[in-house]
Amino acid sequence: MPQIRETNYMKKFWKLATLAAAASMLVAACGSSSSSTDTTAAPADSAAPAATTLANFTPSKDAAVLDCKPADGSALKAAWIYVGPITDGGWTQAHHEGLKAVEAAYGDKVIATYKENVPEGPQVGTTIDQLVKDGNTVIFATSFGFQDAMVESAAKYPKVCFEMETGYKFGPNLSEAYGAGEDGDYLAGMAAGAASKTGKIGYLAPFAIPEVIRGVNAFTLGARAINPAATVQVVWTNTWFDPTKERQAAESLISAGADAICSAQDSPAAGEAAKVKNIPWVGYDSDQNANFPEIWLTATTYHWGVYEVPRIGQILAGTWVPGDYYGNLKDGMVKLASFGKIVTADTQAKIKEKEAALAEAPGSEFTGPIKAQDGTVKIAEGATASYGDLMSMSYLVEGVIGDIPKS
Repeated sequence: MPQIRETNYMKKFWKLATLAAAASMLVAACGSSSSSTDTTAAPADSAAPAATTLANFTPSKDAAVLDCKPADGSALKAAWIYVGPITDGGWTQAHHEGLKAVEAAYGDKVIATYKENVPEGPQVGTTIDQLVKDGNTVIFATSFGFQDAMVESAAKYPKVCFEMETGYKFGPNLSEAYGAGEDGDYLAGMAAGAASKTGKIGYLAPFAIPEVIRGVNAFTLGARAINPAATVQVVWTNTWFDPTKERQAAESLISAGADAICSAQDSPAAGEAAKVKNIPWVGYDSDQNANFPEIWLTATTYHWGVYEVPRIGQILAGTWVPGDYYGNLKDGMVKLASFGKIVTADTQAKIKEKEAALAEAPGSEFTGPIKAQDGTVKIAEGATASYGDLMSMSYLVEGVIGDIPKS
């Protein structure tokens, strides 16, 4: 049986969202058809040596080394499974940057493959079967809805190394990885709190699961650190990637009076709605400063290569063990995107000061007293939320307008 962390509130369709590439080009792409592309790595002489050490990684209990290198000494075949297109301008595009980082690090020692637009559900298992049949001995899955199939496949293929990027289940050959995006969300909230003239901020949230709730709360705490009277109105989209729906949700928030917008979605569609009304915008997963120069504030971004490059190195070195990784601002897994020109020097200074503090003490923005919407004290004065508290967060803090939908 896989080890389970904080199962009581983990939802089936929870994708712990987190690395976004610092993309300089906005690319809008839709569709849900499954496709795949094989990418052969660059020549070995172009690859820089890669470190195999990894901070913030905790081996699973009773973890044992698993050798999943090809027995014949040939190139390691590694595969990535994506829920969206690699041109989504957000979540999947950012994960694809991790693949490219692996290629750059290892050259022809690794042959990288990816499958994009794979829907959460039964098709994931079929996709994994084909990848294993094709000789892939390490598989990265990048959406929480892939988790059940990864657990089943890990049991089915005990000599394959499985890397679940978002999730909470473990096994002898199954690891989990994510990052402290809530720290970046707090900083982005500070930018929005300073940019809003009315204190009414809108927030697009995909699914009401702990990772997303944690982000809403951190963002709100950050906004209220700048403006204690600020409120954050949440609209739940119930989708990770649907540019049309995302834009409509942003337009509804603006119509309701929001004069600053944050989107935790996989695409930058909310920015298009904000641009029409000249509304300051906080993005997610990518740096859209170049595409929205008049309204851009900043964003939380994730950098999966920080994790994937050393993990591949461990496989090549024969030292891979399963475990749990939670990166942060200090190790570079989580970063704050560039500031837009509308973020004042004073606000930038305040954010940078807090950023330095969070780098040394991840999650410390959740230090009490912190109250829920109904006034109930959730974190006592002087206490700081534990890792388990963060992973199972199921309430909205004071200042959030909106409810958690019933599951």
